[in-house]
Amino acid sequence: MAKTSQPLQTTPSEWNDYQLVDSGNGEKLERFGAVTLIRPEPSANWPKSLSGEEWHQKHDARFVARSNTQGEWVKKSKNKPSEWHINYHVGQVNIKLRLALTKFKHIGIFPEQAANWQYIASSLIKFKNPAPKVLNLFAYTGGASIVAKACGADVTHVDSIKQVVTWANQNQELSGLRDIRWVVEDAFKFVKREMKRGNLYNGIILDPPAYGHGPKGERWKLENQIEEMIEQVSGLLDPKEHFLVLNTYTPGFNTEDIERVIKTHNPRIRNLETGDLYLQSSTKRKLIMSNYGRFRKSL
Repeated sequence: MAKTSQPLQTTPSEWNDYQLVDSGNGEKLERFGAVTLIRPEPSANWPKSLSGEEWHQKHDARFVARSNTQGEWVKKSKNKPSEWHINYHVGQVNIKLRLALTKFKHIGIFPEQAANWQYIASSLIKFKNPAPKVLNLFAYTGGASIVAKACGADVTHVDSIKQVVTWANQNQELSGLRDIRWVVEDAFKFVKREMKRGNLYNGIILDPPAYGHGPKGERWKLENQIEEMIEQVSGLLDPKEHFLVLNTYTPGFNTEDIERVIKTHNPRIRNLETGDLYLQSSTKRKLIMSNYGRFRKSL
């Protein structure tokens, strides 16, 4: 069971519509297309590289927290939009995504996930199946789903929140794609039903939260349920050719935990990669965002 060590993975340099400009003092300064934002980032616990004046000059809007979960965006100019589009054109993938200033500080994309998008695209390109089946769980606004669809996959997108599934569908339409299967449901329930049906997938993507609730009040806590979830989804992988991507933002669940849980239920894999996804600023500071584990098998 060899492990491929790739401890740090960052966004592709060809992605022109995203840039981490700077980070520090609990914040990050990011450019998304023509809009530059300041958002809280507790892990950026070092001094800023750029001056406060430079941050002020560069940014278009700053998120100000009003509670532990919500806040508001303060714009420097009313002329800047609250919604806009960016492109992701890397390799054969050319998609468009809608971004928006939400009261939860999120804007519809986690840019560090572009490193996983590259892995998904490169895996699908290797497959002999002309229409590989891909399952995206806890799928949010669908960046990974859209990338997989752009690579010719038959995609099923599962999330428990109807509004973000609608957002994902808008991203599909913006990208000139169609026929992703949208499922508003608790991911765990869906996976268990797929097991009973005997369905198989060539690719499975999981980006579970630390905790959450399904549409009918189902409870999810990663540390209690990730073991069974990985056991279940491992049984959904097509034995001929497949990939699995697991990403987590959960404190206390690190790369060693990811490696253990994946290997426990996939003891024969030989190309497991685990490590951190990070954003590197124009000042060369590395900002670690999440942990990942992934592997694939192709003919």
